[in-house]
Amino acid sequence: MSKPLPEPAPESPSGPAPESPSGPAPGSPSGPASKTAPGSPSGPPVQARPRRSPAAASAPAAPSSTPLLALVAENGYAKTTIEGIAARAGVGKQTIYRWWPSRAAVLLDAFLDLTARAHEAMEGEAESEIPDTGDLAADLKRVLRATVDELNDPVFEAPTRALAAEGIVDPDLGARFTEALLEPQLQYYVRRVEAARDAGDVDPGTDPRLAVELLVGPLHHRWIHRTLPLTHAYADALVDHVLRGLAPRA
Repeated sequence: MSKPLPEPAPESPSGPAPESPSGPAPGSPSGPASKTAPGSPSGPPVQARPRRSPAAASAPAAPSSTPLLALVAENGYAKTTIEGIAARAGVGKQTIYRWWPSRAAVLLDAFLDLTARAHEAMEGEAESEIPDTGDLAADLKRVLRATVDELNDPVFEAPTRALAAEGIVDPDLGARFTEALLEPQLQYYVRRVEAARDAGDVDPGTDPRLAVELLVGPLHHRWIHRTLPLTHAYADALVDHVLRGLAPRA
């Protein structure tokens, strides 16, 4: 069962009030050496959506958004409907619309809850930063391999693909997905590259954000387009090629 959402704003005669963006983050850490990859759904902990205040405790709770994940896994996102979500949750269709403006919004909240629960199941083992062992290549290979595992995991693959597709046609949802999940995770990579630059492990002229995009961009391109298998060997090769280009100049 997913965590309750904040109490909805009162509806206007024309329909539900728009959602407010959720805070940062599916899958982001909170301490040193992470066992899972930032940028991967079960990586560093997600900031859960705020719990309802005691004053709102007597108000009707939001229905669970998690039935959508089961429906997506069973039928695919394209065949999943608001009616189906409502039936699986045991509520009426209007109850779903009272809390979410679209099935994509339900999916995003369900996915954020999924990643939050994945972190909680680790009992705090995930940490807040990419580990800095002094070996940049080994550190990056560790997190990219974990990202490969997450993207190949059916539990996360279907909703992640659906959100990626919806974010293209729905700019607001795409922006929320980026703000809540992607950007906080990318910043873990950025800080690790910055630390390597400060230590002299990469060229002092390195742009950390650009370096990170050279790493994760090809990985996600291969995954989203299914051009070739996404493997640990590919992740390792990406790190080796990128770091060769970032090496300090003689």
